[in-house]
Amino acid sequence: MQEQTLQLEQQAKLKEYEAAIEQLKNEQIRVQAEERRKTLSEETKQHQARAQYQDKLARQRYDEQMRQQQLANEENLRKQEESVQKQEAMRRATVEREMELRHKNEMLRVEAEARARAKAERENADIIREQIRLKAAEHRQTVLESLKTAGMLFGEGFRAFVTDWDKVTATVAGLTLLAVGVYSAKNATAVAGRYIEARLGKPSLVRETSRITVLEALKHPIKVGKRLTSKAQDALEGVVLSPQLEARVRDIAIATRNTKKNKSLYRNILMYGPPGTGKTLFAKKLAVHSGMDYAIMTGGDVAPMGREGVTAIHKLFDWANTSRRGLLLFVDEADAFLRKRATEKISEDLRATLNAFLHRTGQHSNKFMLVLASNQPEQFDWAINDRIDEMVNFDLPQLEERERLVRMYFDRHVLKPATEGKQRLKLAQFDYGKKCSEIARLTEGMSGREISQLAVAWQVSQSRALTRVWAAELRDTVSAFICIEVLFSSTGAVLLSPPAAWGMLPAVLEPELLCNEGQKAAGCCLCVRGRRSDRGHDRCSGR
Repeated sequence: MQEQTLQLEQQAKLKEYEAAIEQLKNEQIRVQAEERRKTLSEETKQHQARAQYQDKLARQRYDEQMRQQQLANEENLRKQEESVQKQEAMRRATVEREMELRHKNEMLRVEAEARARAKAERENADIIREQIRLKAAEHRQTVLESLKTAGMLFGEGFRAFVTDWDKVTATVAGLTLLAVGVYSAKNATAVAGRYIEARLGKPSLVRETSRITVLEALKHPIKVGKRLTSKAQDALEGVVLSPQLEARVRDIAIATRNTKKNKSLYRNILMYGPPGTGKTLFAKKLAVHSGMDYAIMTGGDVAPMGREGVTAIHKLFDWANTSRRGLLLFVDEADAFLRKRATEKISEDLRATLNAFLHRTGQHSNKFMLVLASNQPEQFDWAINDRIDEMVNFDLPQLEERERLVRMYFDRHVLKPATEGKQRLKLAQFDYGKKCSEIARLTEGMSGREISQLAVAWQVSQSRALTRVWAAELRDTVSAFICIEVLFSSTGAVLLSPPAAWGMLPAVLEPELLCNEGQKAAGCCLCVRGRRSDRGHDRCSGR
């Protein structure tokens, strides 16, 4: 039993030994394989390095060959260019030599021909002189015979014409009729042109007119039909004036309408006052109320015309005299060319234009009514004052008129767009009448046109909605502008007109500004953009 155990132990050790030998062999095989792999890797690297080196040498040899070939090509090209230049120089020299020889031969030939010609002329001088003498005598004889023949023919024809009184009478009558026809056609064409211009067109000085022309009737027949069938309107419809002025201009409208009905002579009117107070609007309404046409011209258009101003004035009044309904001629800014001739420095052309205007307005007319408008009536020439029958002063609107204007424009530009059509404007619920009264109090010193432009600004809300906040901002904008106007006028600075300033105020004023007392004031004129004034601050109380 013990021996079997020893044998088993020996066999186990033997198997362990064999396993160790087998493991050693495997390790040797692995080491050999690793050595072989390293050897192959090294050989591969050596082979790649050798291949790269050979490729580098090949590239260098190729570059050297290309460089040598390029040098050879450049050398060949240089030699070819030199050869071409030499050939060109030889050809040029040959051509120059040929031209020189040809020139010498030509000079010799010309010289020989000149000598031969001179010799022949010397030898034949007598014969040549005799030929010239014979030709001159023959030409003189021919001219004399021609003159004699022409004189005889003309004399016989004139004698026959004079002896035949029928031909003489017919010729004189034909020439007379021809002269009369040419003169008549020339003057008839001029008269017809002036007639057509007066009937179909309008003068160049007229900026706007309600007079219907043939061309306008053909272009807009529906519009012309509505105008012809429209009824007479109230002269003060849409015009807001003070009670005293309204009563006076209503009397003028009634008198003008009666003058039109009775076909009497129209009275000339001068309307003066600040701009934007309703002078042009009333003139249009007066013409429509009286059943007349109106034409509007500007005095500033006359001076630039120069010498053509006199002709333009005559064309204007000729055109006015052709009106069948009567024409209200409204001259805006009339003081621009109707200035005093004695004290004002005006050009000769403008003086002649003024004289033409005075000549055409020397007497009243039943064809047209003259209405002048001016901001400075004291600058008119004394002769203009003699032609004016009535003067009307259009002053700035007072509080009552301003409130009526604000309410009218609020209704026109806000309420109607919000309630009619596509409702492009939305209204919030607040006291509109109170807001209009506040704005009317703030717009002291503003004209009707400026209030109208302010009303147009009510439609520019970003959300197209007029809210209480937006109305308050507009009110504060008016207050701020008035404060800025006071400040600028006190410092002597140049201030923009209100229409130009409305567009600047939103960019100048901050949404909320603080005054000295720490109160929020959107319209404080002394705190604009934080700029302090050493004149002190007043509490902002809505003005």
